Amino acid sequence: MAHRAFQLCVTDTAELSEDLKKHLDESKVFATVATVGPNGQPHLTVIWLKRDGDDLLFSTTTDRQQGKNLARDPRVTVMINPPENPYTYAEVRGTARLTPDPDKTLPDELSLKYTGQKYLDFNPASVNDGPRVIVRVTPRKVAGRL
Repeated sequence: MAHRAFQLCVTDTAELSEDLKKHLDESKVFATVATVGPNGQPHLTVIWLKRDGDDLLFSTTTDRQQGKNLARDPRVTVMINPPENPYTYAEVRGTARLTPDPDKTLPDELSLKYTGQKYLDFNPASVNDGPRVIVRVTPRKVAGRL
């Protein structure tokens, strides 16, 4: 069996590769976000996301552990690992900035992309969600094979 060689790409320029940008723009790839808990332990969450330039955007609420962690400590890592190609991945380390999203525009946009439905239709229980925020991750380091 032939083994395909993978080139590991690490950059401190904090730019997303063209392949990664294309993958984020054209697929429904899920990502795992790691934040730092109050006791220093990592906290992981699977998310929907989109790209804005080299920044990554996702939605959370101020009362979820992820939102609390980011409000206290903005360090974040986003791991993008397409299930159809498990040896291809991108790790984006950066800093998160939280912006209120009272109209819930980002969850609707992401839900339409991932499910074809508005967020409230996809997740009726979200009517009880706490205040929504947009998390903007500005990369400071990008590594991986995507």
